[in-house]
Amino acid sequence: MPHLWVRAEHRDHEQRVGLTPDGAAALRAAGFDVTVEDSSSRAIPTQGYRDAGCAIAPEHGWPDAPADAIVFGLKELPEDGSPLRHRHIMFGHAYKGQAAGRVLLDRFVAGGGTLYDLEYLTDADGRRVAAFGYWAGFAGAAVALKCWAAQQRGTICGPIRVMPDAAALRSDLSAELDGTDKPRARAIIIGALGRVGSGAADLCAAMDVPVTGWDMAETAHGGPFPEILEHDIFLNCILAAPGSPVFVPAEAAVAPRRLTVIGDIACDPGSDFSPVKVYDRVTTWDAPALRVAESPPLDVTAIDNLPSMLPVESSEDFAAQLLPSLLALETIDSGVWARARAEFDKHAA
Repeated sequence: MPHLWVRAEHRDHEQRVGLTPDGAAALRAAGFDVTVEDSSSRAIPTQGYRDAGCAIAPEHGWPDAPADAIVFGLKELPEDGSPLRHRHIMFGHAYKGQAAGRVLLDRFVAGGGTLYDLEYLTDADGRRVAAFGYWAGFAGAAVALKCWAAQQRGTICGPIRVMPDAAALRSDLSAELDGTDKPRARAIIIGALGRVGSGAADLCAAMDVPVTGWDMAETAHGGPFPEILEHDIFLNCILAAPGSPVFVPAEAAVAPRRLTVIGDIACDPGSDFSPVKVYDRVTTWDAPALRVAESPPLDVTAIDNLPSMLPVESSEDFAAQLLPSLLALETIDSGVWARARAEFDKHAA
């Protein structure tokens, strides 16, 4: 039976995990060996995994895991150039022309390992089997509204932080919006019918922000899209892909516009296919807004681990979606895992 090794995350502000103690117990009951690294930051305590019968390993000990272990994490590995010899399940961000992606793939080739990219775990119909999308949309819309509220005060958005739950995030955001003219803010969401868009729409509804919801039908003509510039906030919930329309071209920064905040929730500025062309790098928890124009201001927020603002809820949701596929790891050469392996082989070649 497979040996699943759940690693601690290396990234700052990353408290999520892709397997809960209940999921670990289900894998153990199915005959899996499950090792979970201790973690100084994980939102779900290590004791729960110990109680589920998992072996507990030191934090960041995965490089010394047995050769047959499948190492499971979420975000990126340390960029130390070391060859990667294990099979890894993670978000690689390596298949869309990202500069760091080529380096990561070269490390797998050098070490003889394999990347099973979580973004490319799909069912027979091509639909992802598990995604953090809803919580990315929910948190991303909240950060965009924080950016807008800061503009109303004549400032730029300050640091964001982990919240204990969605109710606390809504309360915190309401306090941010106090003293602003909330009805003045109008948002447009592209990708409104998807997981990410539905999360963004739910947050906006909770904050009484009117939303124009667009999806494939409204964007099928390929642009340009002047309507985006007529809203205060644009929330991009469409992943970059070959053939993606450009929603905000570079010249939009100096064009007449009402738009002052872009929440690029899909967040792929390093991709050749990015639909938002006014910025070129992700933003951070410490500096969530990148000002790309003045008079009027235009702030872009593009944080690539947004669900980490709500680590418990997003982890439990994602883990429940993914567990059936983890239980199928015994047949890693077929189904969802074989499709992910084929994607890796194509891009690593």
